[in-house]
Amino acid sequence: MAQALRPNTAGSGLMATDGKRHPLQDTLLVVTLVLGLTSFVTALSSQSLHLLSSWTGLVGILTGAYGQWVSVTTRERFGLILGLGASAVGFFLGMWHGGLVG
Repeated sequence: MAQALRPNTAGSGLMATDGKRHPLQDTLLVVTLVLGLTSFVTALSSQSLHLLSSWTGLVGILTGAYGQWVSVTTRERFGLILGLGASAVGFFLGMWHGGLVG
């Protein structure tokens, strides 16, 4: 029962962080989220924006995949999965509306 009396110094389980700075991972996270949001919104807004949605989706998928490979914390992985999902949906809708070429 001694472990029940010890305080949890690791932080929350879902968004645990190691307390260190990760500038590369944070940059990849922000870029993936921005590309995913852009791809998703442009794919849903207009069929004529298929070039923008498909290219931003493709770059967002690649950026997110690399970010997952080098990610360290759960917080980074959680955000990267959200960006990857939005990028994938935007990419596939952009491909359905016309693809990567005009």
